[in-house]
Amino acid sequence: MILKSYPALDVHGETRDTVVYPINTFIKDNVKLKNKHIVIIHGRGQGVLRKKVHEILKKNPYVLEFYLDGMNIGATEVILDISSKFDK
Repeated sequence: MILKSYPALDVHGETRDTVVYPINTFIKDNVKLKNKHIVIIHGRGQGVLRKKVHEILKKNPYVLEFYLDGMNIGATEVILDISSKFDK
């Protein structure tokens, strides 16, 4: 997939505690905008932020699936349920 064409959120500089709100807000905004594919850029590092991002994605009811970009393990592609109601 060509990730450059998808809306992206770069969470570099966030911590495990501060990353929750921006990710959930970004997801909800993109569901409203009917963007089925988004990208979250968390960086490579030691994987602490990536693990937290994936934990958040697993719990979010709008997320259908997600996976690391095969060409860049510092980014996660997310597929959203844009047909869902906004009352989740």
